[in-house]
Amino acid sequence: MVYPDDLLVPGEQIVTHRRPHWKSLVVPVVVLLLVVGTSTFLAALVRAQSWAPWAWLALAVTGAVLVGWLTVAPVVRWRATHFVVTSRRVLVREGVLSRHGIDIPMSRINSVQFRHTALERVLGCGTLIIESASDEPLEFADVPGVERVHALLYQEVTGES
Repeated sequence: MVYPDDLLVPGEQIVTHRRPHWKSLVVPVVVLLLVVGTSTFLAALVRAQSWAPWAWLALAVTGAVLVGWLTVAPVVRWRATHFVVTSRRVLVREGVLSRHGIDIPMSRINSVQFRHTALERVLGCGTLIIESASDEPLEFADVPGVERVHALLYQEVTGES
């Protein structure tokens, strides 16, 4: 998905636009499967009871709440998170109802690092660490293709092509 051009200043171009890695969606999908499976099993258990319609209603409401809270909300949050490197700055935007973000001008970046575990190397993601003029380095977890993003960001900071 292309980042909205109206948020860029004149002459600024997008170098890369990423969302968090898909591994952050594994737990919500597992929760969805567990809720559906458990609800179906329990619904089948009570089907012969006289109060089965009430139990099914309770199961449906409970399942809907759990799926909404533990599956839909994380997926929507994932879709609303952007990590963008432009020709002038690094932008991070997060949030659905209440949004927050950070912009780091390229001229303020002192160093760029990355790290990833063995599993993250297999999955192709990692943590990007940007040290700027601020006190603490900023860490961005679950960046897909972190080595490639690191190289692109370093290229933009140094001005090399």
